[in-house]
Amino acid sequence: MRNIGLVSIILLICFSCGNDTLPKPNAYLRLDYPEADYKTFSPGFPFTFEKNELASEVRARILTADSASLGVDLIYPSLKGTIYLTYKKINNSPEQLRNLLRDAQGFTQEHTQKADEIAEQLYESKEHDVYGMFYEVGGNAASQSQFYVTDSINHFLTGSLYFYAKPNYDSILPAANYLQKDIQHIMETLRWK
Repeated sequence: MRNIGLVSIILLICFSCGNDTLPKPNAYLRLDYPEADYKTFSPGFPFTFEKNELASEVRARILTADSASLGVDLIYPSLKGTIYLTYKKINNSPEQLRNLLRDAQGFTQEHTQKADEIAEQLYESKEHDVYGMFYEVGGNAASQSQFYVTDSINHFLTGSLYFYAKPNYDSILPAANYLQKDIQHIMETLRWK
């Protein structure tokens, strides 16, 4: 009987030693988006830029009868998002430029109610007379990215990124990061006519 107890203890020690059970590491959603394929886009408006071919639908529209305000929607069906661009002609009016800048900055600040943070990034291309600001909006705000660019004399362009889903920052973050790169590419390749 004593041998059975000793054998049991030895077996218990042999089988209880070994690999410790470890918790599984956190899993992360992996979303692979295609590499951006940019082509020059000229909507017949007073500007051109390079757009990602993933924006397979484009809607261009005249917003005012005098063509002083124009709109272009770059629609990304596979990402369920749209970059909305709005162009306004300035006519060398410093007061109009101040109002447009105030409106663009105010529109971004409206998102502070839902946003965790708003990061600003200044953009300047003296060579092409393009000056502006890019805003990255963190948190569950309606728009994850916004920007404006101008030549300070004749042209003013604003843009906003929206998704066709309830804002859930964690869920849309990979798509938002992908489209933020497209927005920055638009800013970098924008040329006034």
